Amino acid sequence: MKTKYIFVTGGVVSGLGKGITAASLGKLLKNRGYKVVNQKFDPYINVDPGTMSPYEHGEVFVTDDGAETDLDLGHYERFTDESLTKNSSITMGKIYQEVLERERRGDYLGKTVQVIPHITNAIKEKIYSFENKGVDIVITEIGGTVGDIEGLSIIEAIRQVGLENDHEDVVYIHVTLLPYISGSNELKSKPTQHSVKELQSFGIKPDILVCRTEVDIPDSLRDKIALFCNVQKESVIANKTAKCLYEIPLMLEKEGLAKEVCKHLKLEKCEPNNATWEELNKKIDNIADKEVTIGIVGKYIKLEDSYLSVIESLKHSGIENGVKVKVKLIDSEKITQENAKEMLKECNGIVVPGGFGNRGIEGKIQTIKYVRENNIPFLGICLGMQMAVVEFARDVLKIQDANSEEFDETTENPVIHIMNDQKTVTEKGGTMRLGAYPCVLKEKSLAKKLYKIDTISERHRHRFEYNNDYREEMEKNGLQVSGTSPDGKLVEIVELENHPYFIASQFHPEFKSRPDKPAPLFVGLVHSAVEQMKKK
Repeated sequence: MKTKYIFVTGGVVSGLGKGITAASLGKLLKNRGYKVVNQKFDPYINVDPGTMSPYEHGEVFVTDDGAETDLDLGHYERFTDESLTKNSSITMGKIYQEVLERERRGDYLGKTVQVIPHITNAIKEKIYSFENKGVDIVITEIGGTVGDIEGLSIIEAIRQVGLENDHEDVVYIHVTLLPYISGSNELKSKPTQHSVKELQSFGIKPDILVCRTEVDIPDSLRDKIALFCNVQKESVIANKTAKCLYEIPLMLEKEGLAKEVCKHLKLEKCEPNNATWEELNKKIDNIADKEVTIGIVGKYIKLEDSYLSVIESLKHSGIENGVKVKVKLIDSEKITQENAKEMLKECNGIVVPGGFGNRGIEGKIQTIKYVRENNIPFLGICLGMQMAVVEFARDVLKIQDANSEEFDETTENPVIHIMNDQKTVTEKGGTMRLGAYPCVLKEKSLAKKLYKIDTISERHRHRFEYNNDYREEMEKNGLQVSGTSPDGKLVEIVELENHPYFIASQFHPEFKSRPDKPAPLFVGLVHSAVEQMKKK
């Protein structure tokens, strides 16, 4: 089968759910037996999201091959259960960088380098990169909204893809807003009409409209939208607000999105097999009224997207444990030894997630001390694991100046130190330990009990490591190493003896969690929180 292409653009305003639409469509087409890959183009000039502020961009999602990507790739992976690669996350900065490197090498033979054809050709290379690799359908989401000046070259490139392929091999889906005016009790189609007109002015006629709406779209309004936007009535798809994120694929199935795509692309396998996803949603609907509160103690809490995969992983684990998980975001900068009990009193379990820089670090350390001493279920991730080691060294081993070299380069007791291959690194972008690495689990450990296998593979994003010089003393006093690199040199997991649930990983388990296959460390946390709540 020749590779087919679906492009998802957005109009009117950002934040309408292009990523969820693309992820949901990927799931629905996969459930029809097709090999689907999702891809995201972001128009900003940053080379990748790796050095961008979490406040501005949200979390950085890391793939198995070590790409630092947009958070929408997390949605793609969670919905389609496909491990994506660096080819699925492209920024205009990356495109410009590659074109300029080619120009410097003389690849263009001294010709004038221009947006058309050089930039657009580089964009198309990324789109076509999945050809001859067993991929049936590539779903490409275009970041931003149509008309944004920085995204015009992407729009031009996908227009050219439509010209270079047969009509039945390319579909354009445009996601727009249908605002509801409460005063007159009606939906307004004018923003959608203007957005489609803008897209048409760049030479692209949308085949399908996905209209973000709070209420059902009346038949008369569908007729109007179809007429004025030059699409079939059946191709006007409502995307209503759902009570649960994972309900959206089934809602869009019912609306006929996948059916319309199959019709446009002349796909033979049009009957879906959504049974597993339907069972997942039934499981979500049948969750008991029982609720546990899990606190996320971090320093980026002003933007929930900063911990998006952690939050979703907690929800996945709630589904697995049959409970609702209420997530409480807690600012680590505000936590002290004196107020830790008051700040954390509502939480049945605590996650201390990853991060960079020393702001809020002491609050994380005091949080870990409190949960360790008071038998509160705890999961540390990346920086959270490192701070668990620092806290144990200070408060149990009584090494008062124990610290990470990230925060104190002159400390005499660097229980967390910089990796040898990171000592000469000066550039920040894409230079950390990134991507999937194997980890061997210790027999009879909590980690082994949770994963149920000997060797796991999880994704990393860090520069600093556990200092093995302190390992013997740490383990002698109860902080056990339960997961290491295959050669035993890098500590990947630590856990505390004689505690209901105290485990921390150098890797990010949240990146591989799926709604129907939740990350084991999160499942264990929520389970332990439920058990501790029962005891209380």
